[in-house]
Amino acid sequence: MELTILNTAGEDTGRKIELQDSVFGIEPNEHAIYLDVKQFLANQRQGTHKSKERADISGSTAKIKKQKGTGTARAGSIKSPLFRGGGRCFGPRPRNYSFKLNRKLKQLARKSALSVKAKNNALVVVEDFNFEAVKTKLFVDLQNNLKVADKKVLLVLNEENKNIYLSSRNLKNVEVVRVSDLATYDIMKASTLLFVESSVNGLNEMFKLN
Repeated sequence: MELTILNTAGEDTGRKIELQDSVFGIEPNEHAIYLDVKQFLANQRQGTHKSKERADISGSTAKIKKQKGTGTARAGSIKSPLFRGGGRCFGPRPRNYSFKLNRKLKQLARKSALSVKAKNNALVVVEDFNFEAVKTKLFVDLQNNLKVADKKVLLVLNEENKNIYLSSRNLKNVEVVRVSDLATYDIMKASTLLFVESSVNGLNEMFKLN
């Protein structure tokens, strides 16, 4: 699979770049994508939820009425979940939601997500660029030139670039990541993947294709 390399003005540079079929041309494994996205979202959860159970409630420990002869059900503690103000029965407790996935499965999920975007023609490759200053307008002009202003864009850089990142930070439909931080969730969330030329080579190195 080959894609035309564009410049920042949105014009054809006359060069093409080859995308590896082993990354962008596989049969997508939907269950692998599901598991990787599920793990990503689970890892975002703090898990600090807690409700008070009967042992956590402040209150008397005395038996609230005699055992027999009242005509109602026996009761021993005012902190029982049966009473108003009592503890909650089987309430949420702090827990860790994260779970393990095998490295090969996570690689398969990323490849599957990239292949989905390739099949949907949602990939754009632009030559390496840099901004001289931190200005949101520079990034907005880039979006307009590449005709992706109305889409959710994921810009994939080969290495960290502070000016590009800070210029995009105020735009709600734009996310900038390094190729080494590329996650299945980010790929599936975006409607267009914008690769700089060097990040494609970085992707090959990440999947050890060279």
